[in-house]
Amino acid sequence: MAVSMRDLDSTFQGAGQKAGLEIWRIENLRPVPVPKSSHGKFFTGDSYVILKTTALKNGALRHDIHYWLGKDTSQDEAGTAAIKTVELDAALGGRAVQYREVQGHETEKFLSYFKPCIIPQEGGVASGFKHVEAEEHKTRLFVCKGKHVVPFARSSLNHDDIFVLETKSKIFQFNGYNSSIQERAKALEVVQYIKDTYHHGKCDVAAVEDGKLMADAETGEFWGFFGGFAPLPKKTSSDEDKTVDSHSTKLLCVENGKAEPVEADSLTRQLLDTNKCYLLDCGMEVFVWMGRNTSLDERKTASGAAEELVSSDNRPKSHIIRVIEGFETVMFRSKFDSWPQTAEVTVSEDGRGKVAALLKRQGVNVKGLLKADPVKEEPQPHIDCTGNLQVWRVNGQEKILLPASDQSKLYSGDCYIFQYAYPGEEKEEYLIGTWFGKQSVEEDRVSAVSLASKMVESLKFQAAQGRIYEGNEPILFYLIFQSVIVFKGGLGDGYKKYVAEKEVPDETYQEDGVALFRIQGSGPDNMQAIQVDAVASSLNSSYCYILHSGSTVFTWTGNLTTSDTQELVERQLDLIKPNVQSKPQKEGSESEQFWDLLGGKSEYSSQKIGRDAESDPHLFSCTFANGNLKVTEIYNFTQDDLMTEDIFILDCHSEIFVWVGQQVDSKNKLHALTIGEKFLERDFLLEKLSREAPIYIVMEGSEPPFFTRFFSWDSAKSSMHGNSFQRKLTLVKNGGMPVAEKPKRRTPASYGGRSSVPDKSQRSRSMSFSPDRVRVRGRSPAFNALAATFENPNARNLSTPPPVVRKLYPKSVTPDSAKLASKSEAIAALTASFEKKAPPRETMIPRSIKVSPEVTKPKPETNNKENSMSSRIESLTIQEDVKEGEAEDEEGLSIYPYERLKTTSTDPVTEIDVTKRETYLSSAEFREKFGMTKEAFYKLPKWKQNKNKMAIQLF
Repeated sequence: MAVSMRDLDSTFQGAGQKAGLEIWRIENLRPVPVPKSSHGKFFTGDSYVILKTTALKNGALRHDIHYWLGKDTSQDEAGTAAIKTVELDAALGGRAVQYREVQGHETEKFLSYFKPCIIPQEGGVASGFKHVEAEEHKTRLFVCKGKHVVPFARSSLNHDDIFVLETKSKIFQFNGYNSSIQERAKALEVVQYIKDTYHHGKCDVAAVEDGKLMADAETGEFWGFFGGFAPLPKKTSSDEDKTVDSHSTKLLCVENGKAEPVEADSLTRQLLDTNKCYLLDCGMEVFVWMGRNTSLDERKTASGAAEELVSSDNRPKSHIIRVIEGFETVMFRSKFDSWPQTAEVTVSEDGRGKVAALLKRQGVNVKGLLKADPVKEEPQPHIDCTGNLQVWRVNGQEKILLPASDQSKLYSGDCYIFQYAYPGEEKEEYLIGTWFGKQSVEEDRVSAVSLASKMVESLKFQAAQGRIYEGNEPILFYLIFQSVIVFKGGLGDGYKKYVAEKEVPDETYQEDGVALFRIQGSGPDNMQAIQVDAVASSLNSSYCYILHSGSTVFTWTGNLTTSDTQELVERQLDLIKPNVQSKPQKEGSESEQFWDLLGGKSEYSSQKIGRDAESDPHLFSCTFANGNLKVTEIYNFTQDDLMTEDIFILDCHSEIFVWVGQQVDSKNKLHALTIGEKFLERDFLLEKLSREAPIYIVMEGSEPPFFTRFFSWDSAKSSMHGNSFQRKLTLVKNGGMPVAEKPKRRTPASYGGRSSVPDKSQRSRSMSFSPDRVRVRGRSPAFNALAATFENPNARNLSTPPPVVRKLYPKSVTPDSAKLASKSEAIAALTASFEKKAPPRETMIPRSIKVSPEVTKPKPETNNKENSMSSRIESLTIQEDVKEGEAEDEEGLSIYPYERLKTTSTDPVTEIDVTKRETYLSSAEFREKFGMTKEAFYKLPKWKQNKNKMAIQLF
């Protein structure tokens, strides 16, 4: 399309250069900018042009243009808005999608810009700008239909809809009996908007349930505005409620101002000519397709033809959407039986450049019109990487725990389960995932998912769950494992059975054989060695490699690698072939022996292996029934869009999240992974989603930081109780402040490697110094407060409560107990010592733990007199704990052998506390199994205790 400055309205110069909203109102048939303070205020007698500019992750700017027509706007103003929209698109380079918005029938995308709703005001530019808000408060009644808020009369009250009655001092929400919880919750957002906008946040709010009679005070007050209660009639259909009948899709070509049908057996891309404009009539949507080579006048004519088509058929609810060749929407492309996957239109940037050049000559800053350079970001885990990792290899229906030294060595023919425990907000949080090797068998994959699901269930569904395929690992996976080596072949029975049945070679890695590894990663906390075919074609100039044959080891450095990558080779050598001298080889100067091991020279690539980049996220609400998945996209989403009764999918292209609300039906909860797999299969956005993209299942109330980073997250909201309506009613009545069961989640921080030390603001509860965080059994709150204040921080780990104390003064502490002072004297002395000034606490930061824990060495005693009393308390506590462990029969506990206490026992003990199996061991067997006394064991942090118990099958 040729661009001329006389074709472009000067008002649009410089528009769309930065992210945000820009609005123009049509005044005297010219667009006039609307100040930001008035964004969201629309008058029924006016027409508007709205530009939404979005900055994408790749640095580009995306434009969506809407023209909004009030119900009382003039025909001339409506026509001007439609034409000016085409001109604005031309000024932006001719790539924007354009939408026609009619009052009361706006698109979801348009309404998402003005959440929770828009309430058009009477009047307009032609009637002298009648401002309703300047008048005294009137009693107004609105009906909430989806995201539409429409003024209604008393006679329209019914059992199906939700109504909002606004009075001078109170706002009532009337919930029709047949309305859903989600609809009621969304309507409360409208109530909040009216309260804040028209009442400055100072008015009462009341919810009135359909069916409650005058016995309820607020219900009686509500009906009093209508002259008393009266039975409601059944909802009658009106023109507003009529939907467009089932409509067969028709393609029409616009020529000489007329739309003529295009005869074809099926809709294909080949029917569209780049020199013409077309209408695609789908009933509820009428698309205007404009070829790249059409003129501005031809595009205006096609838009007019679409307006005429909709008005002649009396279809006020139909949306008109205009798209440019090469920038068609997903919805438009989905209407065709076949739409080829084509490359980007090469002339797009050229067209935008021409427009930018024209505007630049007029003195306009055109920086925003041109594509910006994408922002380069370092890999971020969005999770604390100082946690504890455990890995199991799946073998049939069982899982085998790997020792710490082998947990980063994975085989392509096997499946694995990993559990990562990391410091959370007020508790330890978990990520449980499955990793499927490329050569693994289906039986092992099914078993891995089943076993992982049981682990999640054992944690009361409070763990996030991940499904990961080899070759599609997210950065989160690599940063948790830190170092990963993927070998060919497998160790499990499933792989061996596959090799035997298919009679294929067993490729399982042999230390003394020939093997080639590609080295990749970004640093010591994120490095991988991937075994590839030991042939020259596997080489790539962008990577470094390790090649070995028995004790002969070569390292090969591609010409396009960096010094950082070369450093990783040395680190991986220590893992794959330690204590062996390697022979360095540079690309282009390799030895004959090197090529001989690879079977001779051959061509190879120099292009770095691409990975799916994380794109701008999309949120979908999901309905899953009878194996069918239906989704609805939620535009400009926020945390408030997540309803506790529903399941949502957050699509980030490179990975997806399935969010499951607390009040979702238990059957649907079990289908969460299936829903994610169906979503990848359907590829609703036609974005070439990989079916092997990572899937995370996230439960409401246990959202991990790598999920919440996509929102402005308030964990207090996700921890609230009740259904969506009850929660939002609480928020509205409390001025928007949630009443939570736990403190807010800290702002997500960028965590470094496992060896890094988080600052004070990033510490989890395990690093908290709060003395009253746990009520210890047997102690009074007063004793807890006093003892915790004066305890010696060197005496035990502050991340766990002290050992259980049942008596302050244990029996037989010394042989000469008769010489002890009386209890009253001892208490008096103890109380007097509490009045001493507390010694300053030392900052204690736990070490970064990755491998199996070691026995903590006792710290040297100090001679600090101020700590003597707290040391005395600690010694008494420990002695009592030991006494109880050795004479458990005094407390009514029995001692059982380890073989009956372990979780895999064939003759398990019944009627015991299964969360504390270790307490039923004798002192001797406890020391034998844990390598430490009970005293030392209970000084460990809780997560470390659990790790030790899990290692010997007591957890």
